[in-house]
Amino acid sequence: MEMLVPTSRPLRADARRNREALLTTAREMFLGETETGVEDIARQAGVSVGTLYRHFDTREALVEAVYRQEVDELCAAPAELLSRHAPEEALRRFLLLLVDHAAIGKGMSEALESIMTTDSPIFDDARTRMAESLDQLLAAGAAATTVRSDIGGRTLLRAMGGICEMRAIDGWLDEARQITAILFDGLRHGRPSH
Repeated sequence: MEMLVPTSRPLRADARRNREALLTTAREMFLGETETGVEDIARQAGVSVGTLYRHFDTREALVEAVYRQEVDELCAAPAELLSRHAPEEALRRFLLLLVDHAAIGKGMSEALESIMTTDSPIFDDARTRMAESLDQLLAAGAAATTVRSDIGGRTLLRAMGGICEMRAIDGWLDEARQITAILFDGLRHGRPSH
């Protein structure tokens, strides 16, 4: 269980601010290169360790909450992108957001390792939600006849997984974006003829 605060009652304004400060601070610190303790996170967020534990019962629960927030923001993007761009461009931008998400995951790899050994369903849930986001964008592109209609979100996510799991060496992010552009061209120009 992530939060000790009952979910049936909304958080007070000060508690909500504290929780947001903890999540923001934890994300920034997890992206660093050193092991981050809960005491350091609480101090940087300007709250007590007790306050941190009132929101997150373990460090792993905090790591999960930070990752879940990243996935929530990522999976909210398709609706926003489709409201501002043509389906084809919305898909292209979302694919690049997936690459950026992978970069954040690589930055948080040490923190994420702590929940990889638990029974947490967070990574399976994240993959499902990302595939659903891709399904939404692919369907919009197929309806506009600008993207091929024979590819599903799960398949495209697998292809992106291969790109995003590249070893994090100098220049990997630029290379990942270039490979994503090639994949995107295949989604547009490889439309099957009927």
